[in-house]
Amino acid sequence: MTHEEYLARVTQYIKLDKNNQHHEDEQVVLDKFKHLLTYQTGTYDQDSSYQALDTFIKTHAEATMAPGHRNRVFYMALPPSVFVTVARGLRHNAYAQDGVNRIVVEKPFGKDLASSNQLAQDLGQLFTEKEIYRIDHYLGKEMVKNMMTVRFANIFFSQIWNRMYIDNVQVTFKEPFGTEGRGGYFDEFGIIRDVMQNHLTQILSLIAMERPISTDAEAIRDEKVKVLKCIPPIDIRDALLGQYISDGDARRPGYLEDPTLTNKASLTPTFAALVLWIQNERWEGVPFVLKAGKALDSAKVEVRIQFRNVAGNLYKNAARNELVIRVQPDEALYMKFNNKLPGLSYQTIQTDLDLTYENRYTDLAIPDAYESLLLDVLRNDHSNFVRDDELSAAWRIFTPLLHKIDQHDAEIQMTHYKYGSRGPDELDAFVRKYGYDRSNAHYDWPVQSVLTKKD
Repeated sequence: MTHEEYLARVTQYIKLDKNNQHHEDEQVVLDKFKHLLTYQTGTYDQDSSYQALDTFIKTHAEATMAPGHRNRVFYMALPPSVFVTVARGLRHNAYAQDGVNRIVVEKPFGKDLASSNQLAQDLGQLFTEKEIYRIDHYLGKEMVKNMMTVRFANIFFSQIWNRMYIDNVQVTFKEPFGTEGRGGYFDEFGIIRDVMQNHLTQILSLIAMERPISTDAEAIRDEKVKVLKCIPPIDIRDALLGQYISDGDARRPGYLEDPTLTNKASLTPTFAALVLWIQNERWEGVPFVLKAGKALDSAKVEVRIQFRNVAGNLYKNAARNELVIRVQPDEALYMKFNNKLPGLSYQTIQTDLDLTYENRYTDLAIPDAYESLLLDVLRNDHSNFVRDDELSAAWRIFTPLLHKIDQHDAEIQMTHYKYGSRGPDELDAFVRKYGYDRSNAHYDWPVQSVLTKKD
C-alpha cells in the first residue's frame, strides 16, 4: 500500500458538508489532519520493523516535544493470534522512554475463560494494567454512557431500581443482515462471543451494579466486577439458540449456505436468548434476558425494563410500566405509563413520556463511540474500558455454555428462523416464561392517536 492509498483509505468515510457555510474551513482542517498521517510498513514478528517505527517516531513526531511529554498510544486492531507478538515487539523496541505509553486492544479478548486469562497474563508481562485499554465500543455509545446518570442522578429511579418493583429486564441486539460471506470467520466465534459476552454484558453490569462511591474509573469498575461475580454460569435450560435459514429469496441464503463456511454441520448460533440471574439482595429472582441475532427484521439495540403489576390495581386492564432505553438507532429514552383516555371515558390507555434525542437536542452532535473512547485514551480515563478481572468475571458466566456448543453436546438444541424474521418462533414463549408481557411492546412516537381510524 502506498502512502497515497493509505490516506485515501483512512479518510474515505470522512464526509464534508458541502452545504455548510464553513465547508472551506472543514476542508482546511481535513488537509491538516492528512498531513499528520504517515504509513509505515513492517512485519509482525521482526524486531527491525518496530525499531524502524521507533526511529521514525523519534525523528518526525517527537523531535520538537519536551522530555516527559513524548507519549505514545499503540492501537491494536489486529487478528487476536498476533496480539501478544505485536505487543512484545512494541514493548521491546518502540516503548517510549520519555513519556507515557498506552496500548489499546480490540476484541476478541480470548474465546473462553482460560484463553482470556492467558491473554491477560501475556499482555500483563509486557504492559501494566494502567497502560492497557481493552476497548468495547458499546461503552462509548451515548445512551450506554447515560445509564449511570439516569440511575444515580434521579431519585425516583434509585428508589424503585430493585426486585421489589422490577419484574424483568431485557437487553436486545438485532442486526438485519447475515454473515454475508464472513461465515468462516463468524463460525469461530458465534453470536454469544461476538456481542453477548462483551457488549450486552457491559450494558447489563451498568444496569445492575450498585452505586459507586465516586465517578472515578476504578470505583465504577469495582462495582461492575462485584455484580458480575454474583451471576452464576448460564444454565442450558435458560438458553434459546438458533440459526437463520433462507426466507426463499436467493439473495438471502441461510447461514449454513454461506460459501465461506466449511463446517456444514455447524452448531454455531446466529441467534441466542440467554437468561442471567443475579444472586444478590437487589436482584434475586429478577431475570435478565439477553437477546442477540443476525439476519433479523431490523437493526436495533435497546434495554427494556419492565416493572411489576400494580398491587390491588383498580384498573384491571392497565398495562405494565416500562422504561426503554434505545441505544441505536435514534437514541431515545421513554417511559410507558398508564393514563386516562381524554374525554368522558374512564378507560385507561398506555402512552409514553418521551426523550428522543434528535427532537430534544437538535443543536447538539452526538460523537461516534470510537471518537469518544479515543479521547478517553488520550485523557488517561479508564472509566469506559474493560479491566482484566471484569473480563474474567464475564467469561466465567458464559464459558460452560460455550464449551457445550463447541463440543456439540447432546443438550444443545438448535432451532431455526427465517432470514428477516423477529427470530425463532419459540422466542415469545421463551421470554413469556420469564414474566415478560409483550402486549404493549410497540412504541408509537412521537404522537399517539386515540381516535378510531375510518376505512
